[in-house]
Amino acid sequence: MVFNDCLRLREEAHAAGEKISDTEVQRRAVTLAKAAAERAWLGEVASVALVQACQDARRAYRNWFDSLSGKRKGRKVGHPRFRSRKDHRQSARLTRNGFALHGDRLYVAKVGDLRVRWSRLLPSVPSSVTVIREADGRYYASFVVEVAATPLPVVSQDVGLDLGLSVLAATSDGELIANPRHLRRRERKLARAQRVLSRKQKGSANRAKARVRVAVQHRKVREARADHLHKTALRLVRDNQAVYVEDLAVSGLARTKLAKSVHDAGWATLVRLLEEKAERYGRTVVKVGRWFPSSQICSACGVKDGPKPLDVRAWTCAACGIEHDRDINAARNIRLEGRKVAAGQAETQNACGADVRPGLVLATGAEAGTHRSAA
Repeated sequence: MVFNDCLRLREEAHAAGEKISDTEVQRRAVTLAKAAAERAWLGEVASVALVQACQDARRAYRNWFDSLSGKRKGRKVGHPRFRSRKDHRQSARLTRNGFALHGDRLYVAKVGDLRVRWSRLLPSVPSSVTVIREADGRYYASFVVEVAATPLPVVSQDVGLDLGLSVLAATSDGELIANPRHLRRRERKLARAQRVLSRKQKGSANRAKARVRVAVQHRKVREARADHLHKTALRLVRDNQAVYVEDLAVSGLARTKLAKSVHDAGWATLVRLLEEKAERYGRTVVKVGRWFPSSQICSACGVKDGPKPLDVRAWTCAACGIEHDRDINAARNIRLEGRKVAAGQAETQNACGADVRPGLVLATGAEAGTHRSAA
């Protein structure tokens, strides 16, 4: 409610040509709103949570303006949208003066002590906590803590990864990491639960129970996928000093007929986890350009053999006669190109081992400058 009020105040001020400060927005949306009869219930909510809602609205507008001006890099950020009370996922964030830890209990302002089942010990004193209510009715407490970097011993091995759908990833060492297809495995159970939900009368208690059962199936898929990706990323980072991956356009692939399979594989999440774990453990993750023809080049002799249909999983190089597995060959090419990117020498070589792009040479006197005719 406070988040929506802050958005509404900013839009009204913008329409009226009025400049409104963050302090004034917070004063109107929180302090003055508590005095109104229809907003009297705000007094029962911890003020820290209300202030954080104002901060979220401010950050949403700041990100939108920075995206419009080009200050914020990456994908374009849309206009902030109003939140709905009917959203089944709700959250509230509290800073240090809004919560406290007492042994195995979590104290939340205006709520009291809560019993917590700890998934792990906190490595340091938390600076904030977000209490989340998921769609399946479970509550989670997510803490923000400072984690010290723990570099692993330096190893000489590096690896290239070729992400795919038949296998989640093929490595340059010849390993094929299986794609569990978590969503596909639970599609029948999920479809059955959704059919039961569609038959329930809207607003009934049975429909609410059926909705929770659908949310539970989605949670199991989400948690199984996250567990597999975390373990895969950690193993790759632990065993290799550098990991080379393709900079795939996942958002573009998600608009094709392969959208469900692409999202089920979790390519973007795997790359993000690799980068996060590499930063923590003193490793390196290098991205290779998405236009690099990793599947068209022979990793043995460097001859470019041209594009191949996706159903071609193995091919023989016409120049050297070596038979390649499509994915493993691509992973080896990604490792070679990744090493060049890391060294600042990313340039594909031709069959003779020379750079495709010639080096810079000095211009001759006849070439430089502008020729003028005699007057």
